[in-house]
Amino acid sequence: MNFFQALFMGLVQALTEYLPVSSSAHIRIIGDLMIGRDPGAAFTAIIQIGTELAVILYYRRDIIRILGAWFGSLFGKEGKDLKSRLGAHNPDTQMGWFIIIGTMPILIAGLLFKDAIETTLRNLWITVTVLIIFGVLLWVFDARSKQLKTMKQMTWKDALLFGIGQMLALIPGVSRSGGTITFGRAMGYTREAAVRVSFLMAIPAVFGAGILETVSAVKDVAACSGGDAAACTAIGAFPGWGPTIAATLVSFFVGYVVIIGFLKFVATFSYKAFAIYRIGLAVVVALLLITGVLPAIDPSMVAA
Repeated sequence: MNFFQALFMGLVQALTEYLPVSSSAHIRIIGDLMIGRDPGAAFTAIIQIGTELAVILYYRRDIIRILGAWFGSLFGKEGKDLKSRLGAHNPDTQMGWFIIIGTMPILIAGLLFKDAIETTLRNLWITVTVLIIFGVLLWVFDARSKQLKTMKQMTWKDALLFGIGQMLALIPGVSRSGGTITFGRAMGYTREAAVRVSFLMAIPAVFGAGILETVSAVKDVAACSGGDAAACTAIGAFPGWGPTIAATLVSFFVGYVVIIGFLKFVATFSYKAFAIYRIGLAVVVALLLITGVLPAIDPSMVAA
């Protein structure tokens, strides 16, 4: 992957990360079409940090308020009893705990199934399948579920279900926002509330993955430079730190603009257009697989 290809990947990441269409699927598919191979989970996770920085900037006031309340509760500022420490008197404290609960499923699954996530689950036939399944689910739940719940009505059970939706996004094609929004709409949350929960809940998960992949990439790049063939295979099409950082910056600046546009869109329209797009994309990718234009599995992984 050269510098300009990396920048284009950063643009794709920014345009698709917040929409329920799966940024990782787009990076996987466009990577194959543009450079002839999967850009790799490491590059994908690192450039996702840029889009999450955009989320932090946009929701900075909410994040500061939630963190302040949550840390304050640990020191008993809202009461010394357990219920008070868990946010019984402060919705911001409670939201802090909900985000932690919602992060646990993807954290546990990410650690237990790391190898499968970076190899087996990146098979494009799996991507095609989940693009269709979650496209249909998003369409059905968004059309049939009432918009009753706001973030103030969230419960511990709801937070866990949001987290399961986010966990499923470890499979390219599900979409992190798509998984959480679909589960949120199924539970009767408003479109705006489902999006906001999706964005806030993604911050620790994406940053955690990005940091781990960055550390891993640093080790692999160093080992590859030393002649370690396995490390060279692990970093895949990793373009180097300069292009990767540039791609991350692109994903940050463009991503901020996309957040604003997406929130305005869901305040007025349904998710039907995104569901149709997912299904259409799956059909196109399936045709490319059948005709041999795209390989289902990255050839370098097969060789490895």
